[in-house]
Amino acid sequence: MVEGVIQDTSNQTSKPAGAKPVEMRIPEGEDGPQIHSLIANCPPLDPNSLYCNLLQATHFADTCVVAEHAGQIVGWVSGYVRPDAQDHYFLWQVAVDASMRGQNLAKRMIRHILERKTLAHVRYMNTTITPDNAASWRLFRSVAEELGGQFSDRPHFLEATHFAGQHATEHMVTIGPFNCADDRR
Repeated sequence: MVEGVIQDTSNQTSKPAGAKPVEMRIPEGEDGPQIHSLIANCPPLDPNSLYCNLLQATHFADTCVVAEHAGQIVGWVSGYVRPDAQDHYFLWQVAVDASMRGQNLAKRMIRHILERKTLAHVRYMNTTITPDNAASWRLFRSVAEELGGQFSDRPHFLEATHFAGQHATEHMVTIGPFNCADDRR
């Protein structure tokens, strides 16, 4: 299933004095309900079942991230290493709580995942985007620029062929090659 992407679109903003920082970490099963709720509050993201989010937060935890602020999950990126191309990370979904937009949180979460030692072999990132999702196009072009990777796209899942006319065509975006080796944690 392909997912839309929502992201924060403005530059980093200053935090109020005494504000708690956003912490990024690998998700856990207990995070499933908060992840599910965050996605539901971020239209136009396609909601998945809570069970799907639980699987992502457990089986795919090493390739996902939650951003937490004051005990609440305010950001989520899910993805996985493609079985057919082990040097490609497929980013499935990005969600940022409305209270945290304007802080480049989406890009920071993506970078957080790509800098993990367990993904040292990854040189490309893929995601799918509908033609009308301007925010996602801006985000991923910005990510490509930051990573120093080329940006390309092509129609992938077609409205008529794959979605029976019920969903807009999804373009497969590819960013890469890139190397985050110096930044791996």
